[in-house]
Amino acid sequence: MGLFDAFRRQKSGGPSAVRARLEGAMARRRLRGWNPPLENINALVASGGPRLLARSRELVVTNGYAANACEAYAANLVGDGIKPSSLIEDGELRDRVQRLWLAWTDQADADGLTDFYGLQAMIAREMFVAGECFVRIRPRRAEDGLLVPMQLQLLQSEMLPFEKTETAANGNRIRCGIEFDRIGRRVAYHFRRRHPGDSTDHGEVIPATTRVPAEDVLHIYRAIDAGQIRGLPHVAPAMVRLFLLDQYDDAELDRKKTAAMFAGFVTKNAPEDPMMGEIEDEGTGIGIASLEPGTLQVLLPGEDIKFSSPADVGGGYEAFQYRTLLAISASLGLPYHLVTGDVRQANYSSLRAELVEFRRRIGQLQHGVMAHQFCRPVWQRWLETAALSGALDLPDIRAARAVHWIPPRWDWVDPLKDIQAQLLGINAGLMSRRKAVEATGYDIEEIDRENAADAARAAALGLHYSTSPGEAQGPRATPQKQADPDKGK
Repeated sequence: MGLFDAFRRQKSGGPSAVRARLEGAMARRRLRGWNPPLENINALVASGGPRLLARSRELVVTNGYAANACEAYAANLVGDGIKPSSLIEDGELRDRVQRLWLAWTDQADADGLTDFYGLQAMIAREMFVAGECFVRIRPRRAEDGLLVPMQLQLLQSEMLPFEKTETAANGNRIRCGIEFDRIGRRVAYHFRRRHPGDSTDHGEVIPATTRVPAEDVLHIYRAIDAGQIRGLPHVAPAMVRLFLLDQYDDAELDRKKTAAMFAGFVTKNAPEDPMMGEIEDEGTGIGIASLEPGTLQVLLPGEDIKFSSPADVGGGYEAFQYRTLLAISASLGLPYHLVTGDVRQANYSSLRAELVEFRRRIGQLQHGVMAHQFCRPVWQRWLETAALSGALDLPDIRAARAVHWIPPRWDWVDPLKDIQAQLLGINAGLMSRRKAVEATGYDIEEIDRENAADAARAAALGLHYSTSPGEAQGPRATPQKQADPDKGK
């Protein structure tokens, strides 16, 4: 046995085992036609970015599944907003900062269409469609009447030309519209003065570019490769399937429509005026009739009509749709029911298991992209602008930058079970009230102030409830009984 064992060990560790592990690098018959070029992600984006972007935008506008997936992506990524909770130790100063921020959010949009949290939703949609979004920080004059003289302007991906790759006059390198210095830092963005596809904005045929310093621009995108400088549409992996499935659905719908057209045809021995139906004469003496339900169409002598008989897809249509949409959902990284709205085959356990994994992915984007690339630099720039303009008196602006960004709450399938689990975790010391409150998307200090105000108002009015805001744990209080004025008489 020892001899055979030694032979097996020698054989298993030989060159054939190495070749088996590197089977993906072989050029055998099955893989002979698979020869992708070894190109950097930036070269692929520069060459195919404009067409990919145009197709992505068309899909989200014309394809129902793509549009629904885009809205689901944005709703789960930002919801009603990723909101700040200042970590300034001085309670009074922290309250002033939070109140001024809340008031300024209504003035944040340079276009005046939404507030700061609405801009987050627009950025999330752009990340799904274009893979990136640019935010230009626009300083304002004091006479503009803003609480903090600063606003944010969103710019689409098309505003930064993919084809602008050259050497600048100062020696810096411009790649896909982004200017880098000699050590690879971003120093400027070369934006077009107008959108190249906007025919309502008359101007130059090829819009000129203008240089904007990098400190005034936020580039929000998810880099999938190291060194990637431009974003890729989130819908890109599912783009071909979505397009072909849409064509297939249209063809099947037309086939069903044609099959549902019941029509009759009358043949005669001699030409006569039509009994029923309408005939359009194109001047050639040949009547052209449209097929409509209930039509009786007259045919000329010797004429006959034949219809194609395409094969019916039968009962396999729904199964094919399900598997295709399942592959599309996996390509998008979204749960099947969020893309299609179909929950017929779902239950509590399957929905929860799917949502837990999905929310892990969304959590990465919330903290690593939205909070880090957009919310954090806006907060820092806003504090500096507020201090310089006199809107805030900050003794230590570095300490004032400390902030915690709270993502929107997750609504579970069965909230009762999740709240009970949170209560057990708090009682066992496994989680704090702060973490439990932040999981709902709120700031614990705001919740505590509201609870204190509610308790004070209830006490002043003589109101008593079964639970007290200040006593989440412990025995429940019971409403005090009012004295019966007739008792004892």
